[in-house]
Amino acid sequence: HIKTLTASSSGTLSFVDGTDGVVLDSTYPIYKFEFINAHPSTQANFQVGFRDGGTAYDATKTTTVFNVQHNEADNNTDLNYSGSFDLAQSTSFQSLAESTGAGNDECCSGELFLYSPSSTTFVKHFISQVNNYYAGTFTMSWHIAGYCNTTAAIDGVQFKMSSGNIDAGKIKLYGIKDS
Repeated sequence: HIKTLTASSSGTLSFVDGTDGVVLDSTYPIYKFEFINAHPSTQANFQVGFRDGGTAYDATKTTTVFNVQHNEADNNTDLNYSGSFDLAQSTSFQSLAESTGAGNDECCSGELFLYSPSSTTFVKHFISQVNNYYAGTFTMSWHIAGYCNTTAAIDGVQFKMSSGNIDAGKIKLYGIKDS
């Protein structure tokens, strides 16, 4: 375990290498972020952005997204390729879960793995799986894979909602050894 950030009406939660005990360097080849009950202040998409040496979280990304859904009434299930959430050489934030509800019993939880963020030779791959209470009585499982298309080191990762704040929840960062 490296660091835990706790949201309390937070606009963003950021992990920056060398700040407040955070390491996102060659110490570990794999970094894991866990999202625990991320609750938006208003219905919103949970998103991630990557920083590649500057101050903005605008590293160029290419991604693909699919989701699985099941409603509470048990009369609507689906497996979807979610092409509208794909990014193609984009500096936008990547949505990890769509329309997480803002009700007291609604949130999202999951994980994101980032591989070799300090490499200055290769692109930086990441995968994510997030389950959310989709506004409208659905459970949805979101699966995202992609890469930051840069040979610059990724030195910061930021999480936010597409609108409003992260009202509550925790994000934990872990370093994973590969041997």
